[in-house]
Amino acid sequence: MIIITGGAGFIGSALVSHLNKLGHNNIIIVDHLRKEEKWKNLNGLDFYDIINKDDFFNWLIDDRVPFSMDSVIHLGACSYTTEKDADYLLQNNFRYSQELVKYCLPRRTRFIYASSAATYGDGSNGYDDNTDSLQLNPLNMYGYSKNLFDIWTKKMEIDSKIVGLKFFNVYGPNEYHKKDMRSVVHKAFEQITETGKLKLFKSDNPDYPDGEQRRDFIYVKDVTEVINFFFENRDKGGLFNVGTGKSRTWNDLAKAVFNAMDKPVNIEYIELPPHLKGKYQYFTEAKTDKLRDAGYTKEFTSLEDGITEYIKKYLLKNKYFGLTK
Repeated sequence: MIIITGGAGFIGSALVSHLNKLGHNNIIIVDHLRKEEKWKNLNGLDFYDIINKDDFFNWLIDDRVPFSMDSVIHLGACSYTTEKDADYLLQNNFRYSQELVKYCLPRRTRFIYASSAATYGDGSNGYDDNTDSLQLNPLNMYGYSKNLFDIWTKKMEIDSKIVGLKFFNVYGPNEYHKKDMRSVVHKAFEQITETGKLKLFKSDNPDYPDGEQRRDFIYVKDVTEVINFFFENRDKGGLFNVGTGKSRTWNDLAKAVFNAMDKPVNIEYIELPPHLKGKYQYFTEAKTDKLRDAGYTKEFTSLEDGITEYIKKYLLKNKYFGLTK
């Protein structure tokens, strides 16, 4: 049986869809559905059961598991980079992960978890996942909570027995419920549909003209391919970047969205909000050598191709439904 925490979320539901296509339906989804529209991500998916996140550990501890847990893919977390409740983030992103991996290892359950490129902070220390030091400087508490767990696995000398994946800027179907944490692709589609133009942040960094800030954008379907690679190759372990290895500008992204929508390019540059000053990444680019050395050989989708498919195949048909339809 495969446990996927956060299985109704953006990457989680995309992964369930991917695994279904490969013939896997022995899946337990662990998540919070609450009152939002995230449940729609489950439409059309084939899985064994769904368990509320708050009940999951009691379910494990009370030995209500009627099967062998082959793998736990831990994607569930608070991913709001603007969340200010540090205690909540520590409990939800750090302590929860600790308890889950401590349950898995003695049972020889494969453990794959989501870290984040937010751990790298402003990138002044680079984006190298092969470094011996994880003493990075994240710009927000979310990134700090993720880095704490990366550090802890190394201190406990279990990092080579599990897999940590540092996701860069992921975009694609099934993200509509993420509100402010949606990708700029989704936000751009809405803005252009409603106003015919797109607002991008001005640059406060003289090294980057307006709109030329650079990020490593990766299509969610490529992310699920990487996760599946480690799911299938149980001898691989460690902490790996999951990005394309090629940074692109916000202007590149904007033009690709306008082109996919068959609209003329119309960009307005606006001031960076005060709450983001000093916490904004001007450049991210995954170093992918370690992933390639582990044996991952598939090519990543180009920004233009990914955005075109996302918009034409999904958003233009129905922006609220994605991979599962």
